Amino acid sequence: MSIKNLGVDDIPIAGGKAANLGELTGAGFDVPPGFVLTTESYDYFMEHNDLTGVLESTMKDLDVNSDAALQEASHTIRTAFEKGTIPKDLEVEIVEEYKKLGKGKYPLVAVRSSATAEDLPTASFAGQQDTYLNVSEPKSLLICVKKCWSSLYTPRAISYRASKDFDHSKVKLAVVVQRMINSEQSGIMFTIDPNSELPHIIIEAGYGLGEALVGGKVTPDTYVVDKFHRKILNKRISNQSWKLVRGESGECVRCDVPVDKAKGQKLTDEQILELAEIGNRIEMHYDRPMDIEWAMEGGEMYVVQARPITTVSVGNDSKGSKEEDNKMESSRTILVKGLGASPGTAGGVVRIYNEGMSLDIVKQGDVLVTQMTTPDMVPAMTRAAAIVTDEGGMTCHAAIVARELGIPCVVGATDATTSLKEGMEVTVHGQMGVVYEGVEKNEEKPAAVAVATSVSVPVTATKIMLNVGVPQKATEYADLPVQGVGLMRIEFLFTSYVQEHPCALIEQGREDELVNKLAQGIGIVGKAFFPRPVILRTSDFKTNEYHDMKGGAKYEPKEQNPMIGWRGCSRYVTDSYRAAFVAELKAIKKARDEMGLKNVWVMLPFVRTVDEVKKIEKMMNEVGLYRSRDFKLYLMAEVPAIIFMAEEFAEVCDGFSIGSNDLTQLTMGADRDSDILGKMGYFDERNDAIKRAIGHLIKHAHKKGVPVGICGQGPSVYPEFAEFLVREGIDSISLNPDTVVKSISNIAAAEQRLLLEAVRSQKR
Repeated sequence: MSIKNLGVDDIPIAGGKAANLGELTGAGFDVPPGFVLTTESYDYFMEHNDLTGVLESTMKDLDVNSDAALQEASHTIRTAFEKGTIPKDLEVEIVEEYKKLGKGKYPLVAVRSSATAEDLPTASFAGQQDTYLNVSEPKSLLICVKKCWSSLYTPRAISYRASKDFDHSKVKLAVVVQRMINSEQSGIMFTIDPNSELPHIIIEAGYGLGEALVGGKVTPDTYVVDKFHRKILNKRISNQSWKLVRGESGECVRCDVPVDKAKGQKLTDEQILELAEIGNRIEMHYDRPMDIEWAMEGGEMYVVQARPITTVSVGNDSKGSKEEDNKMESSRTILVKGLGASPGTAGGVVRIYNEGMSLDIVKQGDVLVTQMTTPDMVPAMTRAAAIVTDEGGMTCHAAIVARELGIPCVVGATDATTSLKEGMEVTVHGQMGVVYEGVEKNEEKPAAVAVATSVSVPVTATKIMLNVGVPQKATEYADLPVQGVGLMRIEFLFTSYVQEHPCALIEQGREDELVNKLAQGIGIVGKAFFPRPVILRTSDFKTNEYHDMKGGAKYEPKEQNPMIGWRGCSRYVTDSYRAAFVAELKAIKKARDEMGLKNVWVMLPFVRTVDEVKKIEKMMNEVGLYRSRDFKLYLMAEVPAIIFMAEEFAEVCDGFSIGSNDLTQLTMGADRDSDILGKMGYFDERNDAIKRAIGHLIKHAHKKGVPVGICGQGPSVYPEFAEFLVREGIDSISLNPDTVVKSISNIAAAEQRLLLEAVRSQKR
């Protein structure tokens, strides 16, 4: 049957891979042409060779937890399959279809397995059956077809079906024969971040045939694309020294990549965005997040596989892996760093696995450490508490299977198999991509957050962020369906961890203590939300608040109105407080560099002039903090000066965050602490003057390509204010934790109303 005649409803006869390829072809996507031997052919072959009895006797009472038993059973069944003969009439039909595919000649084809329990919404069966590339003549094609049928009973496939509770006897296999794409570049794409579940498109790309990338043999480039705004957010460029290509005899061979290309970007920015758009369209067609394999030949993009992502579940806490000890001990040693590929935290004993070893060495709860995983290793992977590999990207075999199993995984760690030693106890943090010395304890998830995160919430074009006050709550809040922290106040670290005036500590020679305590607190929040951004607002105590801290009286003047006095940026640029601010910057650098928390960004409060921002950025540079793709400098928009001069301030920052409380206070001339004025209605961010100021900022910041968010409490309290922000084009809204689920629904509804109004307007 031709692929183009199939659709997603044909899984029972064509298997998941073939049915999805047919669905994509019918929807207008570029899929290599081909045909399918349906499950009817599989049944015909089974009956012709009387194989049912072999299956039943071999599978009866099989110990699926024993590697030796799985190997023996697989060998028995596969030998019987491959000794069998294809019925003559079926053989003739296969060869005729093969010749048609080459328009009278025998073209190069890929022969691919397509099981009826494969590429499903609940299980991908990644790499469980065999694929054969560069098949070039009828005899080889027929041999490969039988090998595909027999691969339904590899040890890995038997073990995987058992772990997913699939009945072996009810799973059948179709075979896809497709024109071979001689890939110049190839890779994988997720239409949602499978690790953090942010609405980003993740693309991994490498040179040559995709088997090396999927198998984790090479570490690919990784590109992150904002699916709503169609822009590249991040790039991680790898060094690929070799690639897989077709050899002279049709086999896959390794070929060196020229040195000048090895370290280069594998796709151009235009190709990245083109591919992301294809991913968006495929997701829209299926109406669910998708895992897509692609290949490029002669500048043309082909989709060679698409399946639902089987691991996206907001609020799912597999095996409690997301819960961690709240305290990040300063003595904690990072042993290995890599790419976080499957979220969660788990500890155990290291088992170094090398090719040729028995998989039985990996016991239940061990940490499997290997150069790369292969589909044959699935039985051991199902027993592991966590997985760490030297090679691979976040869409390699290890990453996909780990996410399905719900266990932490770190890939691309380069030297894990040499840095980690057999038998040592470690903890794997699957989001941060690090391996710590020792084993961490887990805690129960608080009931309130467990309920909140179990509720299904809509996806919004507006980024949803979180306001975090107390660091100790970070691991609880991290499971909320948000895209990061829009406001973390460093003042809470002073009150929780430091409890003394920073200048007093520095004068006593205790600066290192100050830096370490601040870094510890920053680390708790950064670690809990990794890799989602955490926007840390530097200190914004008023003089009366600093005065009351231990040792503070010596360093603080008395002001009649501290609310509009010496606070925020004006403190940082003065000689009397500069050293204390530098300590904050050193703590941020320590968290980013030594703890690996590149998701921690900086936001400056109470900004009055462009000049003070320039001075502060110079101070940041002096301690080694430079604005870059993964380090942003935000400005709080609180003082009306920043509203009036939005375009000038946009030249010296990466984003604005509206502090609606102070903006209301200063615009309306209404003391935010005045009960009298509050009761009279003067202090209300819904006032037209405040709304006009916000609209002005968004308009002029966007002219300069700078995003605007809001971290004040207004959107959390007033649904109509949230709708106003959506209509003005706000980029992100940061919410109080207890209002997240309700506010997301309000924001989604506002976006829907805005969209409907636009559609109606166009029709007129």
